[in-house]
Amino acid sequence: MLTISSTPIQPDVLRRRLFDPAAGGFCAFEGWVRNENEGHTVLRLEYEAYEPLAVSEADKIFAEAMDRFPYLQALCVHRIGLLEIGDCAVWVGVSSPHRDAAFRACRYIIDEVKVRLPIWKKEHYVDGNSGWVNCERCARAS
Repeated sequence: MLTISSTPIQPDVLRRRLFDPAAGGFCAFEGWVRNENEGHTVLRLEYEAYEPLAVSEADKIFAEAMDRFPYLQALCVHRIGLLEIGDCAVWVGVSSPHRDAAFRACRYIIDEVKVRLPIWKKEHYVDGNSGWVNCERCARAS
């Protein structure tokens, strides 16, 4: 249900994969690369992931979402590599018999993916500097 991809995300293709005649609701989330973060002008992003652990943990997230908000199908695709402003960095889609479950499952999946998966984001700034985002804990541990 999770794919780590070095190629651009194609939301229309993914949405069609989730079509189910039993679905009365569909919800998707797209995370885009923006040009500013915490006062820094961002030029591009770079993502890295530890795919085996990301897939394993994502399987748990999808199972938890199913237990809480029964859905028919769900997918998540996360990009790795260099991404430019406006690129889709992460996509989550959920089809469900009812809209409420689709909304809630989609929200749960993206929220948990961002917290639990070993996927790291590095911002490259227009001033030539760069930095890993939210890695303060990593630096304090050493």
